[in-house]
Amino acid sequence: MNGAATSEAKTQVARPQRTGLEWFLRILFGLALAAVAVGAAWDGRWLFALFLGAGSIAAVREWHRIYLVKGFDFAVSALAIAGALATQNLVPQTHERALPWAILAVGALFDLGMFRRRDAWWHAFGVFYVGVPPLSLLVLRNDPHGGFWIILIVFIAVWATDTGALICGKLIGGPKLSPKLSPNKTWSGAFGGALTAIACAAILFAMRGANILTGALFGLTISVVGQVGDLFESWIKRRVGRKNSGSLIPGHGGVLDRIDSILFVAPLVTLAIVVLGFNPLGLP
Repeated sequence: MNGAATSEAKTQVARPQRTGLEWFLRILFGLALAAVAVGAAWDGRWLFALFLGAGSIAAVREWHRIYLVKGFDFAVSALAIAGALATQNLVPQTHERALPWAILAVGALFDLGMFRRRDAWWHAFGVFYVGVPPLSLLVLRNDPHGGFWIILIVFIAVWATDTGALICGKLIGGPKLSPKLSPNKTWSGAFGGALTAIACAAILFAMRGANILTGALFGLTISVVGQVGDLFESWIKRRVGRKNSGSLIPGHGGVLDRIDSILFVAPLVTLAIVVLGFNPLGLP
C-alpha cells in the first residue's frame, strides 16, 4: 500500500446521513435476508450449505477486491470454500473430519502463490477469514449439542446486537467507541446492543427450558465477540481507505459489511460446543 492510500485511510470523512429510502431498504433487505437464513438453517444440510456458500463466495470476492481493485481473481478462494462446504456434507461425520479444513488450507496456499505482491498474505488470509465461519456453522448445525436452535440463537443474538446498538446509539449518543475505526459507533450503542442480545438469548433459552443465566451469558459473549468482529472489518476498510466492502445489499453495503460479526462469532461458538463439548441448552 502506498503512502497516499495510507493517508487516505487515516483521514476521517464525515459520512452522509441515510435517507428515508435507505432506511426502508435497510430494514426490508435485513428482514428478507434474516428469513432466508433461518429457513436455510432449518433445512440444515444442502440448503443451508448452498446459502452459506453463496454468501461466502460473494464475501470473498469483496475481500480480494479490497486488496486488488484491478485484475483480481477470486476463483480459487471460491472453489476452496464451496469444496469445503460440499465435502462437509458428503463425508460421513465420523470420518475424515479434517478434510474440509484441509481444502481451505490448500486454497489459501494457492492464493499465496497467485498474488505475488505485498498483500499476498492478506489474500491468503481471506480464505480462512471468510471460509472458516460458514464451515463452522455447517458443522455446528449437524452437531447433536448444536443444531437448529443454537444456530437460531447465534443469529438472533447477532442481529439483536446490531439493532440494539443502532437504536441506542441514535437515541443516547455519547462518547465514541472507537472513532479511528468506526466514527458512528458509540459506547451507548455497544452496551445497548449487548443488553438486547442478552435479553433475546435469555428468552430463547427459557423457551427451550434451559438455564436463563446461561442464556444471558451466551448472548453477552456473542454480542461482545460480534462487536469485535465488526470493529476488525472496520479496521480493514480503514487500512485500505474504503467506506464499504461493496454495494451488493441495498441499505447495508457489501456482504462483508453484513456478516462481519458472524465471521468472528461462528468459529468461537463451534469451538466451544463441538470441540470443547460445551452444552449450553443442556441437551441429552
